[in-house]
Amino acid sequence: MPKPTIAVIGGGVAGLAAAVTLAQANAHVTVIETNHQLGGRARGIEYQGLMLDNGQHILLGAYRETLRLLQLTQAPLHETLQRMPLALKVFDLKLQAYFQLNAPAWLPAPLHILAGLISAQGLTLHDKWCALRLMVWMKLHDFTLADDETLAIFLTRRHQTQALIQSLWEPLCLAALNTPLQQASAQIFLNVLRDSFNQQAHDADILLARTDLTSLISTPWADYVAHQGGCIRASTTVKSIRQTTDGYVLITHEKESLFSHVIIAVGPHQLKHLTKTLPLLSQPFEGFSYQPITTVYMQYEASIRLSAPMLGMVNSTSQWVFDRGQICGQTGLLAVVISAHADLNIDQTLLAETIHTELTQLIPQLKQPIWHKVVTEKRATFSCDGKLVRPQNQTEYSNLYLAGDYTAGDYPATIEGAVRSGIAAANLILQRS
Repeated sequence: MPKPTIAVIGGGVAGLAAAVTLAQANAHVTVIETNHQLGGRARGIEYQGLMLDNGQHILLGAYRETLRLLQLTQAPLHETLQRMPLALKVFDLKLQAYFQLNAPAWLPAPLHILAGLISAQGLTLHDKWCALRLMVWMKLHDFTLADDETLAIFLTRRHQTQALIQSLWEPLCLAALNTPLQQASAQIFLNVLRDSFNQQAHDADILLARTDLTSLISTPWADYVAHQGGCIRASTTVKSIRQTTDGYVLITHEKESLFSHVIIAVGPHQLKHLTKTLPLLSQPFEGFSYQPITTVYMQYEASIRLSAPMLGMVNSTSQWVFDRGQICGQTGLLAVVISAHADLNIDQTLLAETIHTELTQLIPQLKQPIWHKVVTEKRATFSCDGKLVRPQNQTEYSNLYLAGDYTAGDYPATIEGAVRSGIAAANLILQRS
């Protein structure tokens, strides 16, 4: 049997994960990416002489496949990632009070989470009892629902208090699913809690990149593919795909290329531009909607420092604030994340002024920023709604596969979800070759 020739259309996280998996198996793989820069929604951008990110991403200790590929392709993780035991610190602008939860890493899972809830600050005894009761229920039911529902309904049925929802469950939902509680899939949320809270204590660790995401992910992964004999074709747009008896012809502006197998690793909203000649691929994506994420970078004087590398905020415009001085040495630079928001309908300068006013409640001595940068990804993630039907990696067409965080799986639109999907699509080819 001739060795398969495999095209991966899309050089984001899912496409690169597929390519690395194929390259590790010595398969002949070509990655084709429209943009000049790889990484998709997880990429670095340069501004004011600094390398930022198009969005402030976090990893979790439970992201085993992502961590495995990082270890495979680059320097030891302690040099590229800052690992912190789970410590949530959320400031309520309305109440002017903190909620704090620290999970002791020396206890096994899930006892470390239970201990963290018991000792949490900013909760009443009743709040803690309700949270503990929910954790026990999830454990007894193996973090599985008989039927999916929205997270808002689930939390109400499980008697979670408003203080718990606002300070704990909603910030975690927005961070993990980037979807409002009233829409978010309770089952997908439970999957994230299962993997993070229920297996090993370090699974709940928060991992923050010490560098930009291009340097962390796309550059070493692309270099690995090239070193293994693969090909990376950036700034190349696939105009259409034509099925033949020998595989698939990919038509770009430069040429037509024949491949025996194809993995399409672009967002579902981009598929319609590729699949006009593959009508069976259009149907599964009509139910998808999307959520934005806006990141506001605020550069202050170098002495400015948060009380922790990341802080949550409620009753505010934003949900999370990251101190990039503590994370990656960019002193005085704060990255403020606004998740799953409606249209902001506000000038970027006015938005930065609003964010600054809120930050002064965290740091009263804060002076006006030196500069600001607003980055909005309008389709940062698919909306991880309850009962959303997500397509499989295998399509109706022989040797044609899908990869992306939106495909069927346990995870929402996260780096780990994209990585798992890319690996799954690659393994389907390897198993059948």
